[in-house]
Amino acid sequence: MNMEIKHNWSLEEIKNIYNTPLLELVFRAATLHRKYNDTAEVQVCTLLSIKTGGCSEDCAYCPQAARYSTGVNVQALMKKEEVLEYAQKAKDAGSTRFCMGAAWREVRDNKDFDRVLEMVKGVNEMGMEVCCTLGMLTEEQAQKLAEAGLYAYNHNLDTSEDHYHDIITTRTYDDRLKTLNNVRKAGVSVCCGGIIGLGETHEDRIKMLHTLATMPTHPESVPINSLVPVKGTPLENNSKVDIWDMVRMIATARILMPQAMVRLSAGRNEMSIAEQALCFMAGANSIFAGDKLLTTPNPSFDEDHQMFEMLGLIPRKAFKEEKQYLHEVVEA
Repeated sequence: MNMEIKHNWSLEEIKNIYNTPLLELVFRAATLHRKYNDTAEVQVCTLLSIKTGGCSEDCAYCPQAARYSTGVNVQALMKKEEVLEYAQKAKDAGSTRFCMGAAWREVRDNKDFDRVLEMVKGVNEMGMEVCCTLGMLTEEQAQKLAEAGLYAYNHNLDTSEDHYHDIITTRTYDDRLKTLNNVRKAGVSVCCGGIIGLGETHEDRIKMLHTLATMPTHPESVPINSLVPVKGTPLENNSKVDIWDMVRMIATARILMPQAMVRLSAGRNEMSIAEQALCFMAGANSIFAGDKLLTTPNPSFDEDHQMFEMLGLIPRKAFKEEKQYLHEVVEA
């Protein structure tokens, strides 16, 4: 194993990296990024809310929590045909990963879950990497999703363990880690990151990155979200995250987890192309495309296409890891 890919980072080491002068930090991250990844490639993912609103959780940032009045209308689980139609549009527009999100606290073994399994099969058959974010999962449920063809499961840590209770009280940090463990056991790729701008300290950000970077296997995908404050939620008056904080988080994540896809996620709608370019330079190599991220605005496919043209970026092909592995086996 390469010495740069380690899982025993200390908090002190991460703190030192995070506090490196910014231009030096970006240079270091960009150098590692170039070594481990094709820097022209960006994974394009589309996220669809397949069941919106009415969630029983109290996540302080989320417009889909039933207890907040945010103007989000509760919608029942979509039909499989509608979802596949949306997935086809995303594929035609250049997305290679399709993520389905349901505003559930946890997955229940019922007809709705059976319908989601059918959706997973359908998207997988279209040749796209299929991802879900459905809340907490048991080992058996993770196994069923894997058998249906699920490629990745998203379950973010959101923030540090210390700050977590200030943001969410309806479940624990350990609940999060348990679900991630169940996903790993089922052989499904892990997508796990967090949100900055929740009123956390720099220390909290460092601790969250420490939790991610000391997992026995790093998450294959690490979304870095910038809070989009929504009227009606407890965090509606939080100030906008500074672009340099985003760049610092992305660069640090890239150095700690050189092979992960580091995803520039929520908050991208507020960024100029120049600011996004800085994030790509610092090591981001994945974005969400499409007009919405669940319920918050996102740049359109057309805008992203123009940005890719301008920056000389190309969408990463689906199932690239598997194809590389198969090629290596055949060559051997």
